Amino acid sequence: MPSTLGRPGLSAILALAALPAAAAVPVDGFQVVHAYPHDPGAFTEGLFYLHGELFESTGMPGQSNVRRVRLMDGAVMQSQAIAPNLFGEGIVNWGSEIVSLTWQDHVGFRWNLKTLKPTKTFHYAGEGWALTQDGKHLIMSDGTPVLRFRDPVTFKEVRHIKVTADGQPVANLNELEWVKGEILANVWQTHLIARIDPATGKVKAWIDLTGLPETLSSPNPDAVLNGIAYDREHDRLFVTGKDWPHLYEIRLTPPKGAKPKGAIH
Repeated sequence: MPSTLGRPGLSAILALAALPAAAAVPVDGFQVVHAYPHDPGAFTEGLFYLHGELFESTGMPGQSNVRRVRLMDGAVMQSQAIAPNLFGEGIVNWGSEIVSLTWQDHVGFRWNLKTLKPTKTFHYAGEGWALTQDGKHLIMSDGTPVLRFRDPVTFKEVRHIKVTADGQPVANLNELEWVKGEILANVWQTHLIARIDPATGKVKAWIDLTGLPETLSSPNPDAVLNGIAYDREHDRLFVTGKDWPHLYEIRLTPPKGAKPKGAIH
C-alpha cells in the first residue's frame, strides 16, 4: 500500500488499532530475537525469504524496484528497476520466477529469480497490494477484505475468502506471508498483523507489534509496518516496515493467560 495522501476512510483504519483491546480474537505478543539493518530508503511493499536470501520490492514512482538483500547487513546485492511511471507493490516466488504487482496500473511482472531480469507481463483488475503463496496458488490482497487465490500460471482467480474478525470485515490487508498453514497479513496504518484461517477467512489471532522502535514515533506518516518474511528451514519470522532502518526477527508469545500450544515462532 502506498501513501496516506488521498486515501479514504483513514479514521476507520486507525480505529482498528484499538480493536484487540475489546475483541474476542486473542492478541499475541512478541519478543525480538535479533535486529538487522534495513535500507531506510526502501518503501517496502513486498518481502520474502528464500534459500538464505531476502527478496524485497519497493514502491513510489521513480523509486520502485525488485531487489535481493543480504540479511545480516541489509546490503542490496542485486536490484532491478520498475518503469518510473509505475508504483511497485507485492512480490512472491513461484518456481524459477518472482511474480510482482503494481498498485493502480493493473499490470504485473514475472522476473527471473536468479537474474531479476523481467520475463513477462500480465494484467489484472483492481488494485494490486501484496502476494504470497501456499504451494498451490498465489494469494493476493487488493486493499479490500477479500483475499484472492489465483492460478500461478494464468493468474486467473480460483476462489476467494472474505477476512473477518468477530464477524466484522477487515479491510486494508496489505503485505502477506504464508506461515504454517496460516496467512499473515499486515493491516495498513496499524501495528497489527492478522493470523488468518485460509479456509474460512476468520482472523484466528492478532499480532500486536506495538513497541518496536519504529512504531513508537515517526515524523513520516507513511513509515508504517509492512513486510513479513518466513524462513521455513530455520523457523524464523521477520518483520519490517516502509522506510524502517531495521528488520526484526521476532518470536511470538501467546496471549496472556493462554497456553503456548500452537504458537508460531
